[in-house]
Amino acid sequence: MAESTGIQTQEATNAFDPRIIFHEAEQCMEVDFSGFHLDTSATVNNVYDRIEERIAQTGEPKWFFLINYSGCKIDQPAWLAHSRRGRALNMAHSQGTVRFEASEATRRQIERSANTESFDANLFADRASAMQRSAELPSQRRTRISHDPNYTEHDFSRRLRFDHDTVVMDVDFSHFIFHHARDVDDFYDFIEDRIKETDRKWFFLINYNDCQIMPEAWVRYAYRGKRLNVAASLGSVRYAAGSETEADIRLRAESQGFRPNIRNTREEALERIEEIRTELLAQHG
Repeated sequence: MAESTGIQTQEATNAFDPRIIFHEAEQCMEVDFSGFHLDTSATVNNVYDRIEERIAQTGEPKWFFLINYSGCKIDQPAWLAHSRRGRALNMAHSQGTVRFEASEATRRQIERSANTESFDANLFADRASAMQRSAELPSQRRTRISHDPNYTEHDFSRRLRFDHDTVVMDVDFSHFIFHHARDVDDFYDFIEDRIKETDRKWFFLINYNDCQIMPEAWVRYAYRGKRLNVAASLGSVRYAAGSETEADIRLRAESQGFRPNIRNTREEALERIEEIRTELLAQHG
């Protein structure tokens, strides 16, 4: 297959769809990166956004991943995004990941990541060997993972405040850990219910001080956050995010069309909200 250039538009993103193939009998999702050029982090994020959307459309959260790297080129500026988004996707949806026909450079990088992050690289020379390895891995579908709740509504209620005078919803994620998708859904269900009671949109002010979003939780966190912002936000500003959380937010922002609006302090975040308010008034003036 001839080399395909990076994805920068929605049209090009949709064109990636034929490269995402679901083999239901094998419980396997095959991603065909053959001849594909992952040139920038924006390209990587668009690709992974689409993969996540396609998995969500199946209604089945767990798949074996079969990744074709034949002739795939991954530029250095894209590696960090590829590693972070791949790790989050694997933690959320993979029953086991097998890779094949990687170039020597790609193989070395994957092996380095595997050693650092403690996962099995599962690299094979050809598709048949990779499929055989995938068939040997145990399925997790027979025993659906059902996480017990880590938090109660009381834990959430003290972290959510509405200032009706300034139209600011203050969300306190400080020192909070999202361990997995259940934590995300429980917290966001609570937020959505409280917003519905107000029957209006709000500016979102979000405190990320020492917040931890574990890799198992990131895919669901990104999905719920995006949905809530589209439905109920006049503008969202985040502050005090640690380096890991900030990096993941900025990666998602590259492909999902929102400004990360990350500030160091609460005061700076409130100033940014006032700037957004002024911008909105000017647009509707």
